[in-house]
Amino acid sequence: MNNKFDALKDDDSGDHDQDQGSPKDSEKEKIEEDDKEQNTSKKKMVVPGAGEHPLQYNYTFWYSRRTPGRPASTQSYEQNIKQIGSFASVEQFWRFYSHMIRPGDLTGHSDFHLFKEGIKPMWEDDANKMGGKWIIRLRKGLASRCWENLILAMLGEQFMVGEEICGAVVSVRFQEDIISIWNKTASDQATTARIRDTLRRVLNLPPNTIMEYKTHTDSIKYVCLFVFYYFSLTPLSFQNEKACIIKH
Repeated sequence: MNNKFDALKDDDSGDHDQDQGSPKDSEKEKIEEDDKEQNTSKKKMVVPGAGEHPLQYNYTFWYSRRTPGRPASTQSYEQNIKQIGSFASVEQFWRFYSHMIRPGDLTGHSDFHLFKEGIKPMWEDDANKMGGKWIIRLRKGLASRCWENLILAMLGEQFMVGEEICGAVVSVRFQEDIISIWNKTASDQATTARIRDTLRRVLNLPPNTIMEYKTHTDSIKYVCLFVFYYFSLTPLSFQNEKACIIKH
């Protein structure tokens, strides 16, 4: 990757006084405690190592797997999705990626997610809720190559849409595989068109490839209808899950 990336900075501050005092002191203490929490949060963020090549954003790998056929509630989806780890540099990315199984070798109903650090791969996340995703359905055997090309293009800032990109997903299914890239603003047609054209280029897609853009609000509506239909045909003993659904 030949892109130039901005270095990430991490601001640390010292410990804060915990003495009790007057109301003004208490107010000051609260402010200092808030600052301490924020600084602790910053300390937990990954940073590039010495001599490493920093990425423009930090990213996190996630993995999820579930039994197909039954819809998953928000709670069960959050419990099922597992964080693999975060990285801030090219070298840190390769340390994760070189040890990860390739999508084409996954079995069952499995997903890999790569999202900017701090963004959960969920429709309801603040960074995602007004956005959408480009979806490409692949015949079996293409997922590994397409996934690698997609995430390298994303990490290398090839989409050229500022902060619009949230993350990418590869979904392994029984008869086909699906890759998607998520962005923040579904209503920005110029941006979604640029993402589509870049996606077609970096994946070297044939001209007749079908690409579908779906907003997250439409996805939620569709799944809620599916859940309503599912539970209407399911015995009452199984109807104890929440009706708010997160993912197809």
